[in-house]
Amino acid sequence: MNDRNIPLTEDELHAYVDGELPAERSTDVEAWLVAHPDDAERVQSWRAVAEMLHARYDSVAQEQVPARLELERLERRPRQWLYGAAAAMLVAFVAGGTAGWVAHGAANAPSTFQNFTTDALDAHRLYVVEVRHPVEVGGNERDHLQAWLTRRCGWTVFAPNLEASGLKLVGGRLLPGPNGPASFLMYEGASGERYTIYTAKTENGATQMRYARTEKDGALFWAERGVGYVVSGGGDRDRLTKVAQAVYDQAEKKGT
Repeated sequence: MNDRNIPLTEDELHAYVDGELPAERSTDVEAWLVAHPDDAERVQSWRAVAEMLHARYDSVAQEQVPARLELERLERRPRQWLYGAAAAMLVAFVAGGTAGWVAHGAANAPSTFQNFTTDALDAHRLYVVEVRHPVEVGGNERDHLQAWLTRRCGWTVFAPNLEASGLKLVGGRLLPGPNGPASFLMYEGASGERYTIYTAKTENGATQMRYARTEKDGALFWAERGVGYVVSGGGDRDRLTKVAQAVYDQAEKKGT
């Protein structure tokens, strides 16, 4: 890449963060980032996420492969092989240090990303300003809210506990989504800041996490097991990333 005016691809930026580019190409990328602060900001956020993932999961990547995942046993139990392979892929991803927060899946189609983030940010801006009617079901009815949204949406909807992030559940509502119904949950901090979690069915099984911003609001999108998630909040990207990671971690534990 001798011409530094040629736009970089997202894959090249990820490879740069992961240290997988040749030295001369890395030099060109560094020159590009100096001249393109938006890309520099993205690279910085990916590195921050990578550091958090390494701190949390490096010990798992170094563990010995369990006996239940040995090839001889997997051949005798083909169904369990599928789950073992998925677990091995996740460990390989963590060990590899991929900074794009890839959720053991393929790249996200731009149309899916745009549809989800546009709908989620529109809903976020519409309802976070409401004082009396921001939600249909209040946070004091958490169990009812989760059961109702699960029944209407067709997948397990749960309201994560974000108290460690200083956020309390306000409640939720049912919304139309790109491919059917969507769930919408709202959280509020002591200072009045509000974050929302928008989930809906997606044709993509799993996708990398991606950031979008509209005016003063930001959103992080990813997909797992055919369900797309968008966590929306204010313009503080670091704060948004931490909230999204908390949602992501709890969703993984729930297996939703």
